[in-house]
Amino acid sequence: MAEFPNPDSKNAIAESCTRCSALVESRECISWGVGPNNADLVVVGEAPGAGTPDAEQWQGGNWTGMAYTTRHSGRKIRDMMAEIGYSGVYYTNAVKCFPSDGAGSNREPTSEERTNCRSHLVREIKQIRPQCVITTGKHATQALLAVEEKTIDGFLDTILEPITCPKLAVPVLPILHPSYQAVWLFRLGFTRESYLDAIRDAIEAAESS
Repeated sequence: MAEFPNPDSKNAIAESCTRCSALVESRECISWGVGPNNADLVVVGEAPGAGTPDAEQWQGGNWTGMAYTTRHSGRKIRDMMAEIGYSGVYYTNAVKCFPSDGAGSNREPTSEERTNCRSHLVREIKQIRPQCVITTGKHATQALLAVEEKTIDGFLDTILEPITCPKLAVPVLPILHPSYQAVWLFRLGFTRESYLDAIRDAIEAAESS
């Protein structure tokens, strides 16, 4: 089981951001990135989920203040990265606060919310200077490609295809969001094992490009 530091020890969590009024109202805390500051890989998610405050370990970023710490998506993506041989990974989100649908569940972050949070994300990536940035899902990918003034028509067409991003000075590699793997792996012609192999090969290709 993964062990996460006490969020009270992370000074960044105490910082206040009020750029998005709806997110200020819905969040419990800001979910900043977590991981080594010299990581070779940065994994970017969409936004923190509602989380489970009474969970023993995997409470989620809305409660821990740290990205990808939910039982479902967080544990799944961390297990995947470990399986393909990457343990020292930095995890963060395109949007740092939980976007509520008004009934306690997630909604998609708006374009404005992604824009408001983009400077936080870009600053993280430039400070860490990874060899590759992995974006999980459409919204995380759109958030980073906007830095390059690029758009995507069909997200599935970008899966496992490294994208050159000169302004970020690092290649971006889109993969499926862990919540949607079960739906799309078979449709895309992958088994779980072949998908992990493909991610590993794509990371190596991106890092050497």
